[in-house]
Amino acid sequence: MDRRDFLKTATTAVSAAVTEQLLTPMLRADQAAAGSDSRATRPESGDMIYRTLGSTGERVSAIGLGGAHIGRATISDDASIQLQRRAIDRGITFFDNCWDYNNGRSEEMMGRALRDGYRNKVFLMTKVDGRTKAACASQIDESLRRLQTDHVDLMQFHEIIRLEDPDRIFAEGGAMEAMLDAKKAGKLRYIGFTGHKDPIAHLRMLDIAQQNHFRFDAVQMTLNVMDAHFRSFAHNVLPRLVSEKIGTLGMKGFAGSQILNSNTVKPVECLRYCLTLPVSVQITGIDNDAILDQALEVARTFKPYTSEELASLLERTRDAAMTGKFEFYKTTSAADGTARNPQYLG
Repeated sequence: MDRRDFLKTATTAVSAAVTEQLLTPMLRADQAAAGSDSRATRPESGDMIYRTLGSTGERVSAIGLGGAHIGRATISDDASIQLQRRAIDRGITFFDNCWDYNNGRSEEMMGRALRDGYRNKVFLMTKVDGRTKAACASQIDESLRRLQTDHVDLMQFHEIIRLEDPDRIFAEGGAMEAMLDAKKAGKLRYIGFTGHKDPIAHLRMLDIAQQNHFRFDAVQMTLNVMDAHFRSFAHNVLPRLVSEKIGTLGMKGFAGSQILNSNTVKPVECLRYCLTLPVSVQITGIDNDAILDQALEVARTFKPYTSEELASLLERTRDAAMTGKFEFYKTTSAADGTARNPQYLG
């Protein structure tokens, strides 16, 4: 075996071992939460699996509906509303959104979809960009108005992508003050943060929170087959969240369609990989019935990858992943909404 082959084999073995190691505590925790009642994990309809959100005790669908897609201009109001309701009817309970998605249209469409009793059927999450107390408070109230609800279940600080973001949020007069005030007022139940750029930013946010004697309920981050090889959230952040029993929300399972464009992996393999990780929810973009059917089928038939299957999958995607070409949001500012609109930060 030459040096190049040895390095490739060693890297693949390490990646598979780490992923398998991460999987074990999640399955044990999930089994303990489910107890002897199998319906707690998979309902009689068989379309969805459910997991516990960190230490909150909340049971949520392992597939989450992404808010960005349902507010795009390419989907009509009626189609968006009906698609969201079909997702709920078929077992998806975790709904993701953000104050800045599609200039507010995503929250407005979701608010309309959650009328007629549907709000009580979902665990509703949205995000805000504000880094100051005033900006954060204003965005929280605007999100609630658009979503047509008096509270969300989880509110998150969006796009923790700069090393100074934690400092601004936890500073005197910073966004955390507004978030805690909103929680006290009953406008939200749990607090988290999100980001797609670099594991270092996430780890720093967790460190600064700890220094301020605060513990997040959930953290959202990039998780996909290529992340395993490049600036990996799975290897650098996920173990800490599992250890501290913080709810883990995965996103960008397909990196838009970029990972599929690499011609190294199929859609069902991407989603199955994400669900094999110790995540509470993998959030995915759903903008038509075919994509909804695909996500539900992966959940319905889900079995975690074995270590051998993981090794094969990671080896297949390794070369394409190593430069970050197919995870453009890590290497460019194309997905940084707050970079294009710094006024959102306050």
